[in-house]
Amino acid sequence: MAGLDETSGSNPDVSLLYDINGLAKAAPGWLDRTVGFVGEYGLLIGTVLLVLWAWWSLRKRAATLEDAASSAAAVVWAPLAAALAILVNVPIRGFVERRRPFLDHQGLEVLVDGKTDFSFVSDHATLAMAMGVGLFVAHRRIGLAAIGLAVVEGFCRIYMGVHYPTDVIGGFALGTAVALLLSPLAAALLTPLARAVGASRRVGWLVWPRSAVAVARETVGIPEARTPGAGSGDRDLAA
Repeated sequence: MAGLDETSGSNPDVSLLYDINGLAKAAPGWLDRTVGFVGEYGLLIGTVLLVLWAWWSLRKRAATLEDAASSAAAVVWAPLAAALAILVNVPIRGFVERRRPFLDHQGLEVLVDGKTDFSFVSDHATLAMAMGVGLFVAHRRIGLAAIGLAVVEGFCRIYMGVHYPTDVIGGFALGTAVALLLSPLAAALLTPLARAVGASRRVGWLVWPRSAVAVARETVGIPEARTPGAGSGDRDLAA
């Protein structure tokens, strides 16, 4: 607690804040406006698009309904983990009660207005990293891209003058912990639900892009029908 309230310039947290935020002072106005928008909205929108990309990719790749259900459950967990991490952060912020850096330090370049809530832990960093780690569990390549966006998000929050580096690091840790530690429980709860959705004739396409007949066969274990003559040809080849 005492370390978080340190306002001295000798504090590495404060020094790094000034170093990163100082880049905004030397940057042209258009770049600061771009970083402000990207850090506030753009990167989170990009992460949501990666969630949709992972859903679409895994949905097409699944060979069975069971595979499709487990993949869909993993993708759905990413935004759910982010939402849960934000809820966990509410009491943390209230307990720590750390003020925004521009309220305690002079000369910062603040790129967004209206930030009056507490600073530790960063909601943006928490949300972005929780979705990134959740996606990594579902799809390694897309998950790495999402984690990369989360790191950029954290840098932007410091650049914008609205968070200390430790706010961002704390957000990364919280988002990672929630996404990883609760992933097995989420899979156990969400996979049966995704399986039921995938077996539905109306909304099954959300989980598995197979025909309703194929989904029904997969669900009850009926093998696919063979083309005429395929069986005899197989026997002839075996002979």
